[in-house]
Amino acid sequence: MTIFVDRMGHPLTLREAFQKIVNRLQAIFLDFKLMLLRWVGHIPSHYFRLLFYRLSGINIGRGSVIHLWCNFFDPHGITIGQDTIIGDHAFLDGRKPLTIGDHVDIASQVLIYNSQHDIHSQDFRAATSPVKIEDYVFIGPRAIILPGTTIGRGAVVAAGAVVTKDVPAFAIVAGIPAKIIGVRKIKNPHYRLGRARLFQ
Repeated sequence: MTIFVDRMGHPLTLREAFQKIVNRLQAIFLDFKLMLLRWVGHIPSHYFRLLFYRLSGINIGRGSVIHLWCNFFDPHGITIGQDTIIGDHAFLDGRKPLTIGDHVDIASQVLIYNSQHDIHSQDFRAATSPVKIEDYVFIGPRAIILPGTTIGRGAVVAAGAVVTKDVPAFAIVAGIPAKIIGVRKIKNPHYRLGRARLFQ
C-alpha cells in the first residue's frame, strides 16, 4: 500500500516524501524572504535598500543603484557589477546565476528570467539557464530577457523587445523576438552612469 504520492499521483518512497517536505519548507521560507524584499523596495533611500539587498544575498558592486519597487526571485543567484542602474519595477530572477556587468543601464519595468516551464514536459517542470548581461549594455523599458541568453558588451535592447537568443556585442536589437536592427557606433565605451535620483 502506497502512503505517499506526488501531485501527479506517482508513488513516493519515505525518503522522497521527506525530501519534498524539506523542499516545500525551503520554498515557504524563500517566499517570506521575497515578501520582505518587496517591502524593502518601498523604502525611499538607496542606502537602506542596498543594505537590505546585500544582506539578502545579492552581490552589488560599488556605485550601483536599484530603484524603487524592484522585485526578485532567489536573490542569492544575482550579481550586479559597479556603476550599474536598475530601474523601478524591474524583476530580477536568481534561480540560476544572473550576472549583470559594470556600467549597465536597465530601464523601468524590465523583466529578466532564467527559469521557464518546459511546455513539452509531462509534469510542466521548470527549465533553468543562466543569464549574462555584459558591461555597458542598455536595456530599454519593458524589455523581457529570457533564460539562457547573453547580451554582449555595449549592446542595446530596445523598449519592449523580447530577447530569446544571444545578442552580439554592440548590436542594437528590437522586436518580438528581438532581431538586430543596427550596430552601436561607439566601440570603446568608458562613460560612467552617474548618480541616481535621490528618492527613486
